[in-house]
Amino acid sequence: MPDYKLAVIAGDGVGPEVISEGRKVLDAVAGSNPGLSFTCTEFPWGSDYYRETGNLMPDDGIEQLAAHDAILFGAVGDPNIPDHITLHGLLLPMRRSFDQGVCIRPAYLYPGVKSPLAGKKAGDVDLVIFRENTEGEYAPIGGRLYPGTAHETVIQTNVFTRRGTERIIRAAFEYCVRRNKKNKVTSVTKSNAQAFGMVFWDEVFREVAAEFPSIETESLLVDRACMDFVRWPEEFDVVVASNLFADILSDIAAVITGSMGLAPSANINPERRHPSMFEPVHGAAFDITGKGIANPLATISAVAMMLDHLGEHEAAQKVDGAVARCLNERKVITPDLGGNATTSQVADEVVRLLAE
Repeated sequence: MPDYKLAVIAGDGVGPEVISEGRKVLDAVAGSNPGLSFTCTEFPWGSDYYRETGNLMPDDGIEQLAAHDAILFGAVGDPNIPDHITLHGLLLPMRRSFDQGVCIRPAYLYPGVKSPLAGKKAGDVDLVIFRENTEGEYAPIGGRLYPGTAHETVIQTNVFTRRGTERIIRAAFEYCVRRNKKNKVTSVTKSNAQAFGMVFWDEVFREVAAEFPSIETESLLVDRACMDFVRWPEEFDVVVASNLFADILSDIAAVITGSMGLAPSANINPERRHPSMFEPVHGAAFDITGKGIANPLATISAVAMMLDHLGEHEAAQKVDGAVARCLNERKVITPDLGGNATTSQVADEVVRLLAE
């Protein structure tokens, strides 16, 4: 078995707290699989680094990361630094530089977890969101003219390329075939109001869908999709959307499955020419930073996604199984799920279950 080289960026807020627990699980996986090992290199980048240097990461940061097999990332953000600086200074450059155009965000209502939606039982919410990750509404194209005057003009341009749009839509269909559950792909758009980018998205979706005649398809406007995530989440299987729309929908999906602390994310370079990145969705969570109560299960599930991407499928399944048992048994869970355990105690429980 190989020795995987992992870049670890704990970042800000609760990032260091949950990343340390994710590494604890990685150590347990390595310990129970002779020959499998992980060499982790920590990079102290984020808001503290910005306060010291004026940058979120050094000028050669991308080059430093490029030699690794994967990146495990915590969170970025600071109450005293504008979000557009932190986001565009660290997270988005990694996604774009490494062409991580396919973002995968699963959402599942586990046994033992209560949804805020009335009457939903385990498994009623079981969907996966495919988010276009490098262009769309988050492309840094635009500018300001006459700033600070009565004539100030601001332009923000969405960017949709055929390569990027087709890549994410095709990835969603291919995943739906492998997933083999409801066999349905839902495209989320806003083509009634955005007559260029979103109409183009719809056209590409229809073209790719024609190659998968066994897969049911639908196209929803984003406002309708948001409503249906709350009204009828069980109707969804695989969802594909642009950078902005999928970002919003994945937060809704996380909440209806019980907690933002359960939502993992994979940022994939499909061609595997560059490292892919794995992270929890919840962000820096400043309100609970330092309290030791952040839920580490999103990070641990992201570790499982990383293991699967690296080809360690059996290990990934074991980690996923331990997370599911931890939630179902409800002996050691954090306050966001109604428990009183600490971040570290939950990870220790996952490690214990892995050993059984």
